[in-house]
Amino acid sequence: MAERGDIDRVRDATDLVELIAEVTKVKRSGRSFMAVCPFHQEKTPSMSVDRARGLYNCFGCGKHGDIFTFVQETQGLDFPEALEALARRAGVTLVRDPADARMRGRRGAAVEAIRAAIEVYHDRLKKAPEAGPARAYLRHRGYDVDVIDEWRIGFAGVDWDTLTKALKAGGAEDKVLIDAGLSRKGPKGVYDVFRGRLMFPIHDLRGDPVGFGGRKIDEIDRTQTNNPDAKYVNSADSVVYHKAQVLFGLDRARREISDDSPAVIVEGYTDVIAMHLAGVRTAVATCGTALGEGHFDLLRRFGERIVLAFDSDEAGSKAALRGDELESPFRLDLDLRVADMPGGLDPADLVQQGRSGELAQSVARARPLLERRIEHEVARFELSGPEGRARALHAAADQVRRVKDPIARREYSRHVARVVGVDLETAEAAIAGGSRGGSGLESPAERPLDRMEAELLRFLVAHPDRVVDFGSEDFGDPRLAAAYSALARQWPDGRVELTEISDPGPRSLLISLSMEDRPLSSSEEITARIKERRLDRQITDLEQKLAAMEPGSEAHSDNLRRLIALQQEKRSSSRL
Repeated sequence: MAERGDIDRVRDATDLVELIAEVTKVKRSGRSFMAVCPFHQEKTPSMSVDRARGLYNCFGCGKHGDIFTFVQETQGLDFPEALEALARRAGVTLVRDPADARMRGRRGAAVEAIRAAIEVYHDRLKKAPEAGPARAYLRHRGYDVDVIDEWRIGFAGVDWDTLTKALKAGGAEDKVLIDAGLSRKGPKGVYDVFRGRLMFPIHDLRGDPVGFGGRKIDEIDRTQTNNPDAKYVNSADSVVYHKAQVLFGLDRARREISDDSPAVIVEGYTDVIAMHLAGVRTAVATCGTALGEGHFDLLRRFGERIVLAFDSDEAGSKAALRGDELESPFRLDLDLRVADMPGGLDPADLVQQGRSGELAQSVARARPLLERRIEHEVARFELSGPEGRARALHAAADQVRRVKDPIARREYSRHVARVVGVDLETAEAAIAGGSRGGSGLESPAERPLDRMEAELLRFLVAHPDRVVDFGSEDFGDPRLAAAYSALARQWPDGRVELTEISDPGPRSLLISLSMEDRPLSSSEEITARIKERRLDRQITDLEQKLAAMEPGSEAHSDNLRRLIALQQEKRSSSRL
């Protein structure tokens, strides 16, 4: 835990204007400063910077904060990491409690041991005769010396203690090597974790080396490798490495990831390198573990768009579909999509064949993963008969039910209706129901009413002359939309008699709402709340349009300006 004094000293030693000027253009405007906001595309500066108070606020996208939030959001760091980065920049020595200092010393020693191991492995790949098959594999993949040097690819010797001996000769202690996940202790002494494998260094967000992924080379004698049946052996969790919170390549990709350049998750180390060679520099991969909640939490720091570009074989398809079973994409409101790899090949194969351009095209054409998941679920059933369609509808509804945004849910409802072959009303009823038991679908009437929409109907019953100020598009709940339509049909007659409404459902609902014994919202409050909902829908629609447009095009720029204007209008109205 950071000391309050540390935070204040770092804050006092940091000039916010100079900090922001390191990443974007800043100019004086009277007594204050204006900057081109680094968080959204713009040409005219809209970020106000208050040097005296150490605060910034963008009037275009709403981003605001102080020196710590600025570093957190521009560099993808958490608060302790941002504090450390700013302290180093300002030359401030942070105060540590003894336990914290010991842990950091232990971590630092492990990181340095891994850094030294990278060079030992890299040197052996280039020079050791036993690494010949590994060099041949890399040449076959199309990786030249520049690629090998850039990614510091290496080779673990086949002897049981090649690395351990080399690092101990440089002064490393057994405990540090074990802490770093490089060595293990056995009955005959300390020995190497990795043997006879092609080695890919793994770095954390700060760029510190924290582990390795080791690939088996088929031409090397199985008896000379550890865990010979496994294609990949990865570092175990250690004082520096936690595989559920690390993505291979993210230290390189984080600066490239943005709303216009989504993070691309591939299956392996060679796929990441291939993607980067193909110009897709936002590619990352999990490190010997399934895609999990921590990975989505990590990527959310940099952008909201994520593309899964897994192999097109059965295993890859299942891995992509499993990603949709996680809660993080829904909890964090991520735009999760899937790219179909051409010809069923993985990225490394495509680059090897000189088809790099197809990779970028596949990423650009990625489809929402939930669409893919719905189609996968529906394909399990025979749709020629009513029972098969019902089962398919239930399976698809289970997926859509997790979508909270009402507009997105309605669009997915339309997709379900199309692929299953039912009408929209039936699809929406299945999605709203949530029950597979009993005689079939749960009645939509059992769902709670949307409180805001119900309040609007109460208001319109009391003030029927205001019906013309609203429309059916203001109601996402089909029951309330039907009740509004019934009410609106009566308005041209100049009077409203609820008992004369012919449709029993809307009639019963309107009468029930009109008899609720509680204060009615004012005209101003109702209008403001409905206006905010309309703005939310417009903003969501524009965001979806922008995601499908070519960045930099005239249409993209026009819609981006409209989006910023709507966001400003929403913030202005919420402050009233």
